[in-house]
Amino acid sequence: MIAHDRTRDELTKLLPDESERIYYVPDTRLDLFACRVGRYIPSRLNSWTFNYIGRLQGMLNARKLARRLVSDLSIDVIHQPIPVSPREPSVLYRMGAPVVMGPMNGGMSFPPAFKALDGLATAVVVALGRAASIVINRLVPGKREAEILLVANDRTWQALPKGCRGEVILLPENGVDLSLWKPDNEPASGPEGCPTRFLFIGRLVDWKGVDLLLEAFRKVHEQFRATLEIVGDGSTRQMLEEQVRTLGLSGSVTFSGWLSQSECARRLKDAHALVLPSLYECGGAVVLEAMACGRPVIATKWGGPTDYLDDTCGLLVKPETREQFINDLAVAMSRLAGSPELRAKLSRNGRDRVVREYDWSRKIDRILEIYAKAIARTGRVRRNDLMKYR
Repeated sequence: MIAHDRTRDELTKLLPDESERIYYVPDTRLDLFACRVGRYIPSRLNSWTFNYIGRLQGMLNARKLARRLVSDLSIDVIHQPIPVSPREPSVLYRMGAPVVMGPMNGGMSFPPAFKALDGLATAVVVALGRAASIVINRLVPGKREAEILLVANDRTWQALPKGCRGEVILLPENGVDLSLWKPDNEPASGPEGCPTRFLFIGRLVDWKGVDLLLEAFRKVHEQFRATLEIVGDGSTRQMLEEQVRTLGLSGSVTFSGWLSQSECARRLKDAHALVLPSLYECGGAVVLEAMACGRPVIATKWGGPTDYLDDTCGLLVKPETREQFINDLAVAMSRLAGSPELRAKLSRNGRDRVVREYDWSRKIDRILEIYAKAIARTGRVRRNDLMKYR
């Protein structure tokens, strides 16, 4: 494994017996400078400017180290899980071993009714960046020469550079640790007579749509006994707290800040439903985590959540206009608040789907099959030689 030096302490704690197999790329002054400056500009703009400078520096250092490891350790296959963007160029090419890239997930834009969230400067930079990536991917052909490209969905597949020679395989990037994210003994319907407890988990940034969620919750609160807990932190928290006061919801909406995974799992088990009104969600792992905990999900019918949810296990809300989205979000929340039976049905179906399709153990088996395929395509070793390392 090649990782950033800034993750050394965390990885050492997580994998104490694997220290000799983890190599670290140092954080340079350029990385640190780009990180500091990037905090003061919109996240999407930062991704294509200062953050990209830092990523490129890290990838070049990782390439140099990876080439040496391929030679010294007779590496059979390289897996590059990042960047997840299908358009961002990769410098891992002609490495002496087949390269598997992904799962990638991207090719997204805001829903047409919400394009103004980008701002003019961000929209221009993103458009220029996507246009430039066409040329750069020809000059830096990592993605075009990769042996296998893993993509989360058709949208991402269509965003890959033209001329990729490798096999493209659909594989969602998210999975669930079912030993952590699991239901308790209490069904999603909850004790009779208690308020319906809605939960949001995520960064507090504008494109997560929490301001729209608060407007929708106000409508629900007028009809049902309900509460909303917001887990996460970010640049919009102060504005959202002021919005709660303005809407007169201070007694029913709580902000819990950033919480650990184990604590988020506990909060999901305490809730009746998760609501994710994000307008720019490529993935949405929290959707799978809620489903694994046996909790129904309301999410935006746009981007990543549509890969995981359908009407058998959740409620998807189209983002056609701001007012329509708020109203339909409120209708979906009201449906769950007023029907314990619907909550229980969606919960069962969601849990069954996660166990069947998104258990990390099954995903690991699939990844090993993909490694074997990449190696076989280059004729280096037989499949059984790889599978013995499971």
